[in-house]
Amino acid sequence: MKYSASKENYLKAIFHLQHDQSSVTTNALADALKTRPASVTDMLKKLKEQRLLQYEKYRGVRLTTEGRKVAIGIIRKHRLWEFFLTEKLGFGWEEVHEIAEELEHISSKQLIDRLDQFLGFPEADPHGDPIPDKQGKMRGAEQLNLAELPLNTASVIIHIGNHKTEFLELLSHKKITIGTRIEVKKKFEFDHSLEVKMNKQPAFTISNELAKSLYVKTPDSLKASKAVRNK
Repeated sequence: MKYSASKENYLKAIFHLQHDQSSVTTNALADALKTRPASVTDMLKKLKEQRLLQYEKYRGVRLTTEGRKVAIGIIRKHRLWEFFLTEKLGFGWEEVHEIAEELEHISSKQLIDRLDQFLGFPEADPHGDPIPDKQGKMRGAEQLNLAELPLNTASVIIHIGNHKTEFLELLSHKKITIGTRIEVKKKFEFDHSLEVKMNKQPAFTISNELAKSLYVKTPDSLKASKAVRNK
């Protein structure tokens, strides 16, 4: 069934806000979508009528099985288009989010499945977010925040938690990207900033805010993940 772009945006936003099956508040959804709580309430009633979510006033909202399926389908399209735009058309990773926001509402499943095949069935988008497969399955997100990484522990950046253009431009300036090898050499108590070392570059300092948006895996955990996938 085809849904309007507005309804799809609501389902996707609820999916991202809903953690461990917890309910999402109307105010949190209004903040995420930059709209008024009254408008959110009206849309939630419509989505409830279509059995895409469970909603009770003052008790928040949760996606139903069908609502979750639709949301994952939108996320699959969004992340595949981001991968296509960067890998095949040469866009920077800071440029693709808004374009993919438009392309994700294309409804042709055949087109998306062929796009996935054309791209070689990628597992993650340019920011390291997992891409759902055609059955809606995503690889596990076993990762560690860089701010929590023990000192002098080799790691590889696998996910960027902040997709804002300004943030990605900052990362590009510092030559930080998916696949970058990084170690934390020192943690400063004053402002919780970190001294980090990447490859053969001299050590330099990054803010705690930046570190909290970078997620890493150690080489051993990466090998274990590959072994599981190859079974």
